[in-house]
Amino acid sequence: MDDALPPLHDLSPASSAVHRQTVLCVDDEPNILSALRRVLRSSGCQVLTANSGAQALEMLQRVPVDLVVSDMRMPGMDGVQFLEQVHARWPEAVRILLSGHGEMSATVAAINRGRIFRYLNKPWDDAELMATVRQGLELVGLQREKKRLEALTLSQNLELRSLNESLEQRVLDRTNDLALANKKLKHGYLTSIKVFSNLLELRGGRLGGHGRRVANLARTLAHSMALPDQDVQDIFIAGLLHDIGHIGLPDAMLSKPVARLSAEELAQYRRHPQLGEQSLMALEDLQAVALLIHAHHERYDGRGYPDGKAGREIPLGSRILAVVDTYEELQDGHLGGAQPTPEEARVLLQQGRGSQFDPEVLETFLQVTQTQRPKESAALIVATDELAPDMALASDLLSPDGVVLLTAGHRLTAYLIRRIQAFEQRAEQPFRIHIERASIDR
Repeated sequence: MDDALPPLHDLSPASSAVHRQTVLCVDDEPNILSALRRVLRSSGCQVLTANSGAQALEMLQRVPVDLVVSDMRMPGMDGVQFLEQVHARWPEAVRILLSGHGEMSATVAAINRGRIFRYLNKPWDDAELMATVRQGLELVGLQREKKRLEALTLSQNLELRSLNESLEQRVLDRTNDLALANKKLKHGYLTSIKVFSNLLELRGGRLGGHGRRVANLARTLAHSMALPDQDVQDIFIAGLLHDIGHIGLPDAMLSKPVARLSAEELAQYRRHPQLGEQSLMALEDLQAVALLIHAHHERYDGRGYPDGKAGREIPLGSRILAVVDTYEELQDGHLGGAQPTPEEARVLLQQGRGSQFDPEVLETFLQVTQTQRPKESAALIVATDELAPDMALASDLLSPDGVVLLTAGHRLTAYLIRRIQAFEQRAEQPFRIHIERASIDR
């Protein structure tokens, strides 16, 4: 190995990227440097030498050095001053001090100021020197590996964080897509049920609009009683379908008030709650609704049908439907032939408190339906030529025959608007469509 500093073109950072570990020996005595070079020759590392602290500092500026072996006594800049500067400027280089037996105070200063790795007495033991140098170079290797692993960990953590953020965004996007799809599915589900409910009303007579009125009022009552959203929805759907068992009854029977039915007709009529439940048997999602339909003609005192259940044995949704259904049937004359006003129907309902009706449900119903000061409507009534895409229906759009064409909440498109206008022309009767104010303002 060369004694002197290699040429500058051999000391560039690029050429040293894969260089062997380098040891720099500093001493003002050439024979000491030769001895050090001889001992370290078998280490496999590159050995550089400098005859002063100043020359060594110049070399350190030009070439990466892993370990420095410095003598204590040198003219100009002694070992303490030199190693102190090495520590300040190249702290990763391991520092070893060679000192004489009488230089303990200077050795202590070097330890404190130069933060040396080890000091050896002169004359040194070759095996001890080699072992010390190997330990120092191993320490350098471990420190470099530690930094490499820390950098790798940081890089991987940044990649993982980026991946997590991307994954979180993908999950959020997917969740929003699923929520939107679920909302559309739910809307389509309710729309299908409303269309199905229309099949009952196509028979005309008192059935026209009855299911919608019962469903809307029952839903309002359920909300007022602070029932869970799912229960409210089940009650609303049960209101739409509560008379589905009438499908199998003859028109002549349905056109009569209940009070005028013969005993045979009355027995047949009272089967409609069970028939309604049975007709929904194949629809798993509507089993809770089917139970409400089954019990909506039970009485609070146990004298109702089909099972004669009483009090809280009757599902709460059925007790709500019993009040609302009776209120609507009183006004359309189905129960007794006469058609009382809404206020008169409310008075008649109070006569059934605790016998026919649940007192708590009836009291809430009376509060909900009592006369109130009209509030500003959340909807505007517009003509078909005033419709615009993205407007939302505030209430069901009905044909002149009372058939639901579009359900409340449906957002209009250009295609739907054209169909509504064409339908209006065929019906030769102008539509007045209730539109949500918020959808117009938007």
